[in-house]
Amino acid sequence: MNAGGAVAQHGDPDRVFRWASVTKLATALAVLTAVDDGSVDLDEAAGPPESTVRHLLAHASGLQFDGDNVIARPGTRRIYSNAGFDALGALLEARDRRPFAVALSDRVLAPLGMAGTELRERPSQGLHGPLSDATALAREFLRPTLISSGSARLATSVAFPGLKGVLPGVGSFDPLDWGLGFEIRDGKQPHWTGTRNSAQTFGHFGGSGTFLWVDPKLDVALVCLTDREFDDWALEAWPPFSDSIVALVTH
Repeated sequence: MNAGGAVAQHGDPDRVFRWASVTKLATALAVLTAVDDGSVDLDEAAGPPESTVRHLLAHASGLQFDGDNVIARPGTRRIYSNAGFDALGALLEARDRRPFAVALSDRVLAPLGMAGTELRERPSQGLHGPLSDATALAREFLRPTLISSGSARLATSVAFPGLKGVLPGVGSFDPLDWGLGFEIRDGKQPHWTGTRNSAQTFGHFGGSGTFLWVDPKLDVALVCLTDREFDDWALEAWPPFSDSIVALVTH
């Protein structure tokens, strides 16, 4: 899709899928709306000692993948953490004085018309919804309406540059660049996006075989929802699929 809407589509747009970690993009967006309205500050303490909201969004808090153990000082390593995003959900829940699922709906899902999507599990991985709603989220990332242009630029720029880490299921990278909720492609090889994607491409994939990327240089986004758990097949299929879509929309 591009800013004008869907360029091509396959499958039932109303079938509900588990989004897994693509959920983190919506959670990050909800937190950023709270930053813009002053409910949350990026540099306030959150998570483990010395960590901030910014660290949690950028997977730089030192929290392990799951659980409360701290395995690095904040700002020293990129450690992909579900626990960090669950902590962000708890923070927003406290600030909004309502369950996180309600805050997420009020701040993101309802304004974007994502009526078929609901949070059934954790803020890090719990959204279930249809392709039509996932494309509405991708459209928002192409042309932000819920957050300021400054917040959008910050979220899709590298936070804490130079941190090395492991992109789960893909490999180790030095650096492993990440924004505020969004993984940034940069020069990573191999990668789950396509060889035709620009270095500015940002997005996320999930363990349920889902992904969403936005290429701001090409002004194109691609969403894929499946019911096939992420495994080696994804890294074999996704890059050529992405390349074919880029070729379709740029010629």
